[in-house]
Amino acid sequence: MTVRAAYLAAEGFEAELEEELRRAGRSVARWHGRLALSPEEPAAAAWALDTWTDPRELPAPSISAAAGALRAIQRNWSLYAAAQFRRAALIEARLPPVKARPLAFPEPAPAAPLGAWTLLDADRVLASPAKTSPFVNGEPRFVEDREGPPSRAYLKLWEALTRIGRWPALGETCLDLGAAPGGWTWALARLGARVVAVDKAPLDPAVAALPNVSVRQESAFGLDPRREEPVDWLFSDVVCYPERLLGLVRRWLDAGRARRLVCTVKFQGATDHETAAAFAEIPGAVLFHGAHNRHELTFCRLAPDDGEGAA
Repeated sequence: MTVRAAYLAAEGFEAELEEELRRAGRSVARWHGRLALSPEEPAAAAWALDTWTDPRELPAPSISAAAGALRAIQRNWSLYAAAQFRRAALIEARLPPVKARPLAFPEPAPAAPLGAWTLLDADRVLASPAKTSPFVNGEPRFVEDREGPPSRAYLKLWEALTRIGRWPALGETCLDLGAAPGGWTWALARLGARVVAVDKAPLDPAVAALPNVSVRQESAFGLDPRREEPVDWLFSDVVCYPERLLGLVRRWLDAGRARRLVCTVKFQGATDHETAAAFAEIPGAVLFHGAHNRHELTFCRLAPDDGEGAA
């Protein structure tokens, strides 16, 4: 079988990825660990942490031959190890090191080309010099703040903003729906944005007291976008069914009151692939399952004049 695309799923989300690919007319010939190998051309896949868009098989009769074949294509490679772990590590040791240091947000994603490879068997390498994520195995790491934020939810926001290559600037206005306990509000306020946090539950007192944060203790779904002041960014980490969030997003888009949107699409029980597809069909949408997401996708939509982001 000729592999024309390979999709890397997050642990525990292989079934979601395979179903998404099936709906897109792509098949999974076999799994190599969490890597789905497909004989069809690459397709957009929200449930893939990373997509290998130019895979090719290379003979690997020896460790030095495998490393030499990879170096002959390009310099930077990241290993996905699913089998032959010792041999793969020995090959990796003969390649130029990839400095996958944690990012200090806000810091742009790496710009250097990065390929991906794996050992299919002891004497066969699958390598793709091109892939969709600039991170090793699609997993960005950050210098974490273990004291300031009231929860770790800020990490998936940092990942989303890093992936789209945009984040709120000093003085921009942000509406954070479903804000409690305040992880996203904290992260946005640190950027110097003016944040209106909306939630029926109270915010962490330290976050609510920040000088550029104001609190509205009400339901995110009770807001009428047509009566709200325009905002530069609309954020939502609201716990609700995907279909209900889709309605909220469409109301804000129709009202034209939010230039950019970043929302978490949370699945309760079975994955709602139909509604996920509806989010993906929104003009300008970016939909992905981040390394810091659980059973959820992140939906982003930039302003028309923002240009292409890093996602």
